[in-house]
Amino acid sequence: MKNGRRDALKSLAGLTAYAGASASLPAVAAAGDPPPYKNPALSVEQRVRDLLPRMTLEEKVAQMIALWFTKTDVTDEKGDFSPAKASKAYPASFGQVTRPSDRRGAPTVPGKRWRDPASTVKLVNDTQRWALEQTRLGIPVIFHEESLHGYMAPEATNFPVPIALAGSFDAALVREVQSVIGREMRAHGSHLALSPVVDIARDPRWGRIEETFGEDPYLCSEMGVASVLGLQGEGRTLGPGKVFATLKHMTGHGQPQAGANVGPAPIAMRELRESFFPPFREVVERTGISSLMPSYNEIDGVASHANKWLLGDLLRGEWKFDGVVVSDYNAVEQLDTLHHVVPDLPSAGIRTLEAGVDSELPDGAAFRGLAALVRSGRVPESAIDAACARMLSLKFRAGLFENPYAKAEEAIALNSNAEARALALRAAHRSICLLKNDGTLPLAPGAHKRVAVIGPNAGIARLGGYSGEPLHNISLLDGVKAKLAGKAEAVFAQGVFITKSEDRSSDEVLLADPARNRQLIAEAVAVAKTCDVILLSIGDTEQTSREGFAKNHLGDRTSLDLVGEQNELVDALAKLGKPLVIVAQNGRPPSFPNAIAKCNALLECWYVGQEGGTAMADAIFGDINPGAKLAVTVARDVGQVPIYYNARPSARVGGRDPVPLYPFGYGLSYTTFEVGKPRLSASSIARGANVTVEVDVRNTGSRAGDEVVQVYVHDRVATVARAAKQLRGFERVTLAPGERKTVRIPLGPKAFRLWNAQMKEVIEPGTFDILVGSNSRDLQSVALEIT
Repeated sequence: MKNGRRDALKSLAGLTAYAGASASLPAVAAAGDPPPYKNPALSVEQRVRDLLPRMTLEEKVAQMIALWFTKTDVTDEKGDFSPAKASKAYPASFGQVTRPSDRRGAPTVPGKRWRDPASTVKLVNDTQRWALEQTRLGIPVIFHEESLHGYMAPEATNFPVPIALAGSFDAALVREVQSVIGREMRAHGSHLALSPVVDIARDPRWGRIEETFGEDPYLCSEMGVASVLGLQGEGRTLGPGKVFATLKHMTGHGQPQAGANVGPAPIAMRELRESFFPPFREVVERTGISSLMPSYNEIDGVASHANKWLLGDLLRGEWKFDGVVVSDYNAVEQLDTLHHVVPDLPSAGIRTLEAGVDSELPDGAAFRGLAALVRSGRVPESAIDAACARMLSLKFRAGLFENPYAKAEEAIALNSNAEARALALRAAHRSICLLKNDGTLPLAPGAHKRVAVIGPNAGIARLGGYSGEPLHNISLLDGVKAKLAGKAEAVFAQGVFITKSEDRSSDEVLLADPARNRQLIAEAVAVAKTCDVILLSIGDTEQTSREGFAKNHLGDRTSLDLVGEQNELVDALAKLGKPLVIVAQNGRPPSFPNAIAKCNALLECWYVGQEGGTAMADAIFGDINPGAKLAVTVARDVGQVPIYYNARPSARVGGRDPVPLYPFGYGLSYTTFEVGKPRLSASSIARGANVTVEVDVRNTGSRAGDEVVQVYVHDRVATVARAAKQLRGFERVTLAPGERKTVRIPLGPKAFRLWNAQMKEVIEPGTFDILVGSNSRDLQSVALEIT
């Protein structure tokens, strides 16, 4: 695959030679014959080579823009696509449509922000019919959608958020989930997904932490690779039910200054190479990834969307990436308005194009002026040719010229069907993490005749950011009532509200009234007094943990503990002396020291998707045994931030308490496991050789359960300071009571590489500790010599 990518890169680079070179035009086809670019038997490179010289400058630039707010240019008063308006507004066509399921940019319909599946498919098909039949060259349009943990559109299936899925430590599951997401999106007519997010996350104050696969480069890499393979399959050409993935956000986004979204990332080159780049590099090297999105932030003063070294020398040069680079929404304009590295919008377009961005999302505000900039001599047409060629290549590889249309009946049939719902439930089961248990859990249905279900997250299905409205969603209260039907009574009390509004899209975040909350706490205590056990669901809402993308739409935090009067609710219920089980639903790690100290058991559920209520009830009452682990380190308080398991040893010296509330990779079970001492296939290997780690795992309890065997590597002495330990392998195993299994995890040369003082990637000889256990703290080791 690497050689194929390199050859394709050379072919696309050569396309710039066609700019104005009539001698290079392909032979003229016979009258009435379709041109070669419409011949699917030809290679993608041949088709691009034929089409590009036929295009005018305006037609090339048109392929580099998209329509979102500008949908009004091409839609009528009902929001339907208008061929007449499109032909008038865009005689050279346009390359891409931003989120067809979103009515934004179309005429406002009261109470209807989103299109239903049939309306979305109609918009797509009408647009494609116009593009193919009424534009000069018949180039189809590509449609993209958000798909962080489900196709973000009405009625589509909603899965657990990425930080929850990462905790499953189950890459095969993640691939399966992403495959269903891609299938639903493709059925609605889109071919490009804006996911996965492979930023490593090191600051829980950052509101987007829920969008990530956690803090570890290796775990993020494995989940990122699985996501891309699920969405678009093997290779670089889309098969049925597949969509291109977009790798984002490159890079440093997950450790912004002060935890503020889009904040500067003052990260040194070694840290970039060792921690932030690996997930992107692994996906590029191991998949046919065809789209990448730079990050909003700046690295060492250079904004990623204007970083020639990042997107050119590294991404396209060193890593041989030959796909398209699409901008994040409005990031090109921000070179002027936020970073102040250009004086105006045209200059922002020039800098971004020079850096290697091919398509400006969501509306192409700066790129729309590129044709004029070419004619004025400020932009070479060869740069337009290179970007346009990559966009055309994407469309040919998507099969858009042959199969651009969608079928509404197929889209409706796939939306949250029985298969998808079953997978959403299984994903939720495998994403729930047990963090504390004194034996209270699991509860036996009917053993407690009256169960209190209390809290701001108990009676509502928390879905997290970048969620659509699924056909089905189940709250914790729904799940508990269904579980106890005919066996016991479940009674509800609100306890507190976290925010005044439950509108996930609301810009202003207003905390609930404290006085009213204290009345609700008293009511909850009165209800709880009549019950035998308390299930308390607390945490975040989609307003208190989210992407803060503007000054009037904030999502980051300065503290990590529970918001509002939630701790007062915990204290009041704990005083009753009844069994107290906390069912946390949140987007950031559960840094709730007071709540954790006062409860009998804690289930960390994150935002666990549309089937979450059923899954949480299944875990509470023992129908499933929680087996997930934490994909992040949990800080005791904000003063420990940043805190992550793979810091260098010197980071643990000084006055700051280095002990987290919970370590990375931590999670309990309703059974117990014994993880034996690791063994190696060889005690000494040559540089570049492989070694296999073996370890025996035994279920020492009385019920079946899952354990995640984790393998870490520590370099005892190196020429540069190394992380205290680094995850290099894992396997989740299911064992019956008393069952023993030998887990074998191979370690290749990548596990031992470092970037030396000369910034060369090498393997240094020496002694390495191979550490194995059930989390990043409780480990046994064996020594390996590399000669």
